[in-house]
Amino acid sequence: MCGDGRLKRGGLGGHPLTDHSDLPSFYSLQSLMWPESGICTERDLYLRSKGPVAVSDRGRRVRFASGGLVAFSTWFNLFNGEKWVRECGLEDLSLLLEGAGEFELSVFLASRGKSWDRVVSDIVTFPENGQLRLELSHVLQPPYDPGQLFFELRALGQGALLNASWQTRQAPRRSPDLVLAVTTFRREAEVARTMARFSAFAAQSWMQDHLHMVVVDNGQSVETTANDHVSIIPNANLGGAGGFTRGLLEARGRGASHCLFMDDDASIHMDSLERTYQFLAYATDPGTAVAGAMIGEQHRWAIWENGALFHGGCQPLHMGTDLRDVDEVIDMEASACRPVPWNFYGGWWYFAFPLERAEHLAFPFFVRGDDVSFSLANDFNIVTLNGVVSFQESFTEKESPQTWYLDLRSHMAHHLSLPALDMGRLRVLKIAAWFMLRNLPRMHYDTMAAVNLALEDVMQGPEFFDQNADMAQRRADLKALTKSETWQNIDSTHGLPPIRKTPLSWGGRLLMKLTLNGLLIPFYGRLGRKITLRAKHRGHIGYVWGAAQITVLNAEETKAYTVCHDKWRAVQLCGRFLRNGLRFFKCYETLAMQYRGDYGRLTSETYWRDKLEMAEPSRAAQKVAV
Repeated sequence: MCGDGRLKRGGLGGHPLTDHSDLPSFYSLQSLMWPESGICTERDLYLRSKGPVAVSDRGRRVRFASGGLVAFSTWFNLFNGEKWVRECGLEDLSLLLEGAGEFELSVFLASRGKSWDRVVSDIVTFPENGQLRLELSHVLQPPYDPGQLFFELRALGQGALLNASWQTRQAPRRSPDLVLAVTTFRREAEVARTMARFSAFAAQSWMQDHLHMVVVDNGQSVETTANDHVSIIPNANLGGAGGFTRGLLEARGRGASHCLFMDDDASIHMDSLERTYQFLAYATDPGTAVAGAMIGEQHRWAIWENGALFHGGCQPLHMGTDLRDVDEVIDMEASACRPVPWNFYGGWWYFAFPLERAEHLAFPFFVRGDDVSFSLANDFNIVTLNGVVSFQESFTEKESPQTWYLDLRSHMAHHLSLPALDMGRLRVLKIAAWFMLRNLPRMHYDTMAAVNLALEDVMQGPEFFDQNADMAQRRADLKALTKSETWQNIDSTHGLPPIRKTPLSWGGRLLMKLTLNGLLIPFYGRLGRKITLRAKHRGHIGYVWGAAQITVLNAEETKAYTVCHDKWRAVQLCGRFLRNGLRFFKCYETLAMQYRGDYGRLTSETYWRDKLEMAEPSRAAQKVAV
């Protein structure tokens, strides 16, 4: 890795730009990321330009006329020096620029809670070899405070920037062997694109000898041919839990040091792999894991989650951060530098971790919740990295009775299984009650039925998860009970009710809350309003008060479903929940003992090899893995 990863030295002149031709080679820690068609083309997330500047996203270069300015004070391209110092012990740093022309070059240091420092301001001219190096090691030491670094160039004539990378003379602590584990189920086109993108990247990357992708095909339908960089493993459909666990075991069998769980559509910049690899290579704690952020496809400038906490529920961090806003980006990255709480976890759309620290494999949840327990049950030092992100379909769009069912049973199982999450029977039951109360005023009775089913299944004990690892029966049951909350094509011959654009007034909301959104008002089905909600307001309960019929649109507004006020069904479902709650309250201690007693077995390699019908590894294979 070291030879391939080093970049050429360039002779420079003039303080603080110095000639390093007599020093050892440099290792690139982070290079520029660029907008990419099919992933994200929000240019202000990568660079900010002003004046006569032309940018080639595909060619990955910038051309300037006199006065043109480009700043890399962006989430994808700032360098988080504070995090690199704290997690990797970084002491040596330089910035290598590749281009041509004469520029005003500025480097800024943004420290927490302070004005930015312009740590470098100079007029520079690229030498004939086109490589200009700026020494910045002193910025990592006092009197400078820890913070984020970024640079900007103002052209003094015609010029170009072809690349930039943050580099060090420090050698990495390790050379990780990284296996990317991708789980797919009958998404042949998506996984084929991912395999093609990864293969093209691996073929030209300096990491190619340390990277391999394993595609676990739960649907056994992938017909794309494997190659030197990608293996395809047919697998029984035990959901993400079974698929990613199979990928983990295959990684161990190949003797890998690290594994990266990633979605089959791989909506990431492949440069994220290099950033992840280098951080794992330099991390002082060998238990370091990297959790990728998530951005929704609808608004690619807004963070949906940059790490998350779990206690009583999932709490995404930094949700809504506008990546076009420099101050918001700096604040988020400063916050992300702090050591994470004990209940921090990373989503499996992008999660890289050391295999030797994976003592507990996935709990057999099928999907939803497996990433939470995996993070919390194992001794990982989880960090996030700027620019390492997966672009995903919004979770709000995916919401259905099945997802509510899966979320509740995993939430309750976490608290029953992991002693660190123990908060007593009443507070655990309140989680289920909150799931019900969120859906009662929304008239999502199918979801309320699914919530009841989840609570009943949890009370069957951990053996239920073992016996239903494939979710075949429950998927059929949930499909059968989902009558109203199914997306239908909009009938253009019938108009929709008025779209509600703002919540009801404060007084109206109070009245509706006191009557459980009309449940206590006679004939409310006739008195309440008929409204339509856009997808972005689907989960906002403030918009539903005062309605007796709600039509919900999808993001493209091509499909919809309609729910209606139904007193009798609401009373039946609430009564069923009260009976379930009483049972749960009585059997809590027994349930907790069962879950904690069985957690180790249900997350063991022996259990999963048996479940996946995998042979035990041979002694030779075990020796290679060690």
